[in-house]
Amino acid sequence: MSASALRRVLARGAAHAPWAAATRRDALFIAAGVPLGLPTLLSLSVPKAAGLLLLVVVCLDLLTTAQRSRFRTLRGFEVPGRPAGDAGWLVRLRAGLTWRQAAYHVLAAPVFSVAAVVILLALGAGLVMATVYGWAFLMPHASALRSGPGWTTHDAVATVGGLALLWAVPWAAAWLAGLDERAARTLLGPNRAEVLERRVEDLAESRAGVVDAADAERRRIERDLHDGAQQRLVSLAMNLGLARRTLGDVPPEAMQVIVEAHEEAQAAIVELRDLVRGLHPVVLEDRGLDAALSGIAARAPVPVRLEVDLPARIAPTIEAVAYFTVSEALANVAKHARASRVDLSVRQQAEQLRIVITDDGVGGADPARGTGLVGLRKRAASVDGTLAITSPLGGPTTITVELPCEL
Repeated sequence: MSASALRRVLARGAAHAPWAAATRRDALFIAAGVPLGLPTLLSLSVPKAAGLLLLVVVCLDLLTTAQRSRFRTLRGFEVPGRPAGDAGWLVRLRAGLTWRQAAYHVLAAPVFSVAAVVILLALGAGLVMATVYGWAFLMPHASALRSGPGWTTHDAVATVGGLALLWAVPWAAAWLAGLDERAARTLLGPNRAEVLERRVEDLAESRAGVVDAADAERRRIERDLHDGAQQRLVSLAMNLGLARRTLGDVPPEAMQVIVEAHEEAQAAIVELRDLVRGLHPVVLEDRGLDAALSGIAARAPVPVRLEVDLPARIAPTIEAVAYFTVSEALANVAKHARASRVDLSVRQQAEQLRIVITDDGVGGADPARGTGLVGLRKRAASVDGTLAITSPLGGPTTITVELPCEL
């Protein structure tokens, strides 16, 4: 063979190398599925082996894990599994995923195993039959295998048949591997409803984490302001007050500057305390929601009749949402309702914290006309709570907030 002819042969071999590699991967993939489908196949075909079918049902999770490992290792895709916190057998038997897994292992896996065996036998037969041409020269006088020396019609038919099998087997293996993958996606993994349900649970968990992180950040800022800037302002105000009382020989202009600085420092302390209270009141963290709401009611410009019935402390995040919701609602009443009295009721009912705020104002509160009520609704929704408003013209206005006691 000349050098140019050898290069052409090598080039053709290199061109077909990816196809050969894909065929090997598909053949290995379908071959690995044969032993996983044999128990069910034997239980269905051999009467005495019917007990294997019960074993298959009992070992659904084990077989599913093996199949997922096969797909992950040889096919390169991950079949989603059962959630980590899944319940026991009774709940799992009612779950759709368990029945789909059973359908795959009892129905689909045996069919794929039989088809894989047929394809692999065809591959072996094709490899043997395609070499008949070589046998004509290696064993020209092997009368037990051949009818005579040299090339015969039987040799040609066998060789062509072997080449046809070698051409068809890669297509069949790829088709079977793809069909097995689609069946696994449908039967071994969660369906669309389960995927969406799991997505909702993940989003709820991530949102709860964000809410907790925001609340923790508010607490940190409150501590930093209380222990840092507020203490410095208090010290400054004390020094200015001391100077204001003791310095009597300074010019009136200088004393006026000291007086103004002292008053500004005191005003800054009041504003900073209000800011700290708005971030996260210390009394809420130390003494709970009952004491914190009592402080809000005492400071409110409208008289508030407060009723609190909480048998125990609830989650800190829920306490913070309830506190700020009540605070903002009372601020809205003072600004817009022209009310003379507010009834505030906070009760724990089963797993719900129910807050009812009623004022005797002019009514007509509409969330569509302002952002205050919309903000209250969003704050409640941040922890899966609800907020309902009843406000006819002429009053009264009732805001009902329901928050889960556990987040």
